[in-house]
Amino acid sequence: MANEKKGFVQAITPQSEDFSRWYLDTIQKADLMDYSPVRGCIVFKPDGYELWERIQAGLDRRFKETGHRNAYFPLLIPESFFQKEKEHVEGFNPELPWVTEAAGEKLEERLAIRPTSETMIGHMYSKWIQSYRDLPVLINQWANVFRWEKRTLPFLRTSEFLWQEGHTAHATEEEARVETMQMLDIYADFAETEMAMPVIKGQKTPSERFAGAVDTYSIEAMMKDGRALQSATSHFLGQNFAKGFDIKFLDKDNQLKYVYTTSWGASTRLIGALIMTHGDDRGLALPPTLAPVQVIMIPVGPPKARDQVMAKFDPLFDDLKAAGVRVKTDLREETPGWKFNEWEMRGVPLRLELGPRDVQNNQCVLARRDTGEKISVSLDGAVARVRELLQEIQENMYAQAVAFRDQHLHVELETLADLEQHIEAKAAAGELAGWALLGWCGDDACEAKIKEVTKFTSRNIPFDPPVRKTTCAVCGQSAQHTVWFARAY
Repeated sequence: MANEKKGFVQAITPQSEDFSRWYLDTIQKADLMDYSPVRGCIVFKPDGYELWERIQAGLDRRFKETGHRNAYFPLLIPESFFQKEKEHVEGFNPELPWVTEAAGEKLEERLAIRPTSETMIGHMYSKWIQSYRDLPVLINQWANVFRWEKRTLPFLRTSEFLWQEGHTAHATEEEARVETMQMLDIYADFAETEMAMPVIKGQKTPSERFAGAVDTYSIEAMMKDGRALQSATSHFLGQNFAKGFDIKFLDKDNQLKYVYTTSWGASTRLIGALIMTHGDDRGLALPPTLAPVQVIMIPVGPPKARDQVMAKFDPLFDDLKAAGVRVKTDLREETPGWKFNEWEMRGVPLRLELGPRDVQNNQCVLARRDTGEKISVSLDGAVARVRELLQEIQENMYAQAVAFRDQHLHVELETLADLEQHIEAKAAAGELAGWALLGWCGDDACEAKIKEVTKFTSRNIPFDPPVRKTTCAVCGQSAQHTVWFARAY
């Protein structure tokens, strides 16, 4: 291949050879990000940031449809705020960076760079909420947060990342629990309909629960290496933060009561999830709903026929754009083959080729990124067919992801010994171990034993497991829960 200085596509490490290397190769060659001079932080390049903008738009629309409004809270949080909810500060303290001086003077109180905003928002809610008439409070924040991570991986785990965090306050426990589950459903709907990424909804075990929460729920997705990725979480906080921050209201019965609160969030790790759910050895494969470019148009044929081709090419571009298709042209002086590889690597769902022979036949060629299929269509019906194909690609990518996941879900294992043997057999065969559905008695020690022996961690307790386990995989006692276990990011 030609060298990279000329912009030519370079080889991407095959997924089967080294999945982590494949991931890093792909995100860099697709020009999604670059490394910053600050440890654990990345720069979002335009294509990468546009993916986040489209994720934002899809989620934000859903939030607003359910009555939530956006606000913004400060980046710096006084240290004293963290002392008001003991479990919360213990959970985040190892990751907190502190500001200790400003303008050349030492601060009287250290300020944390927010790892999450429950404490700051709790303080503000205590000022804003006085009466039942002030409830519910339904606020979301789009922001950056900072956690000093020891091991980082672009998009998936970085010291600074972008996210949204919703924070709501309610008069009753029932209302707060309904809110918690509503937001989990919103995340699942977005993941499946727009990301084409199947997820499993469920409750986290106590060891995986958000610091300070009563109950934590998650959506979990399977990546192409068989690992799990926690893709979004929704937390019922009960009255823990309300009591810590004295968030009270005068109820209709004239009694002073604590509110019930929730929090819920998703971050730029969804970009990583998108890449690792659909990508292949050719690079990115983006679902049309979120792809910055849905159709790449490339003229082909000899230079002497270019005017003839462009006479049809330009009007077709205008028609696609007018129809709401995110379309781009590639008129660079490179070979068509190089361009085809380049845009396949960038994950564009559909490629449109037009050459002199196509013009003569009043047709163009459409090539699908998901299947590699090439289709000849009439120029007269090209716009309608493009829109149909984009929908078909979206649905097919979801179906492919479901098939892959279901192939690597294992419900037949009963004991820890079964899981060990399963992992060893899959490794010997060069296959993925996937996820295991196991019974769990509820004892933290049994959950920890599975992690110690296999490095599989509990992902969640699914609401609707394919089978229900009756005995604990570790101790053999009666199972209180049926749990998905997997290696995870």
